[in-house]
Amino acid sequence: MPARDGSDRRTVRMSRRQFLATTTLASWAVAESPRLANCAPGELERPSARFLFTSQGKTAMMNADGSGLHWFRFDVPNQVTWQPCGFFADGHRLLLLSMEPRRDGPGRPFAEYYHQTPTHVWVYDLERGTLSEVATRDRMAPFYTPQLLLNDHRILMQVIRNGVGQIFSMNLDGSDAKTFTRAGEGMPYGLSLSPDGRRVAYHLASPSGYQVWVSDTDGGHRLQLAGHPEHLYFCPCWSPDGKWLIFQDCLYKQDPGHDWSDLYLSRPDGSEQRLLTNGQALWFAATYGNPQNRGGGSNIPSWSHDGKVLCARRLPGSKPAWEFQSQRPDTDHFNRDFKPELARGGTEICRIDPSQGSVARLTRPGEGIWDFRQSESPDGRQMVFCRAKIGQLPAIWVMNADGSHARQMTQGLDGCGADHPCWVPQG
Repeated sequence: MPARDGSDRRTVRMSRRQFLATTTLASWAVAESPRLANCAPGELERPSARFLFTSQGKTAMMNADGSGLHWFRFDVPNQVTWQPCGFFADGHRLLLLSMEPRRDGPGRPFAEYYHQTPTHVWVYDLERGTLSEVATRDRMAPFYTPQLLLNDHRILMQVIRNGVGQIFSMNLDGSDAKTFTRAGEGMPYGLSLSPDGRRVAYHLASPSGYQVWVSDTDGGHRLQLAGHPEHLYFCPCWSPDGKWLIFQDCLYKQDPGHDWSDLYLSRPDGSEQRLLTNGQALWFAATYGNPQNRGGGSNIPSWSHDGKVLCARRLPGSKPAWEFQSQRPDTDHFNRDFKPELARGGTEICRIDPSQGSVARLTRPGEGIWDFRQSESPDGRQMVFCRAKIGQLPAIWVMNADGSHARQMTQGLDGCGADHPCWVPQG
């Protein structure tokens, strides 16, 4: 049963999953002058379908037919990584997060030092080629991470102060910050805005475990949809019609590496909850690469335009090449050993019909291949996803929405892997 707000106020510090926020964002632009490689500002074409992706800390954009690859090269000093965080409703203004050199590393544990790394939030206009920094006024801490655009003027921002995470609602310039979640009740992230813009769903890494909540956009009228100390509930997402939420359920005590999860369906009031999968069938904490170039991050199920759920489902008995080491302290937010000789199975992209429970297998790559990070194009005709072989780096693939005509688009910068694809809105 859902429970009304009754938060444990004990301080909660960062755990090993607590910087894998998913973002649905936007912002506004003023004027500075970055450049796209081989493309002057304002010269970008407007093809029917484009997507963004990241590689080696950089962001790129390409057309869904494989043409028009452009790397964003911003002339801003001391920014080591850039990543997209979402779009305005106009479809051409992009929100970006950049990060200075990380403060953690050898001898400096992740949980203690990572949040001391200064971050910066920017808006880039794809048509005008202008870049502007936002969220600079009344700055509360070095580490800001955009979580959710509420409208063209206001944003929900994750702020980490003294190792404690909290969400604030603020103007895009950073002013007029108001509490959305309270310090000490847990690390909030994985925010999703309802289609009508009135309610926000998110999970809270609380002292009592990872819980799913729904609230008004100012943080009021909170309702807990899921919470149990034996379960890790993660990243709720609204259906296109606003009548349902999906979220993941990881049995983390049996699976300390958070490799697997199941998929829950729930009404926004907490009723009619049911599992759409069983046996921890989804690939949750994606890990890939080799000891020289490794990576990972949470896999998030997504909705198709017609109300189906897209997810990365594992083959029976699957085991990734990177094995979590629960017997030792996690100092690097990865804590895995590379054991490709023990790896087996793989994952495939599936479409689940929540009303019937039926499962359609869209990719069938076979043994030793792991498909993940799936999302449907704005027109519903295509799907972008990542594919990685055991012990190798991921590439970006595109296929038709029914799974046909799958083709590789890019292996990233210098062939060093590509991840986190997301579609550019069509205006």
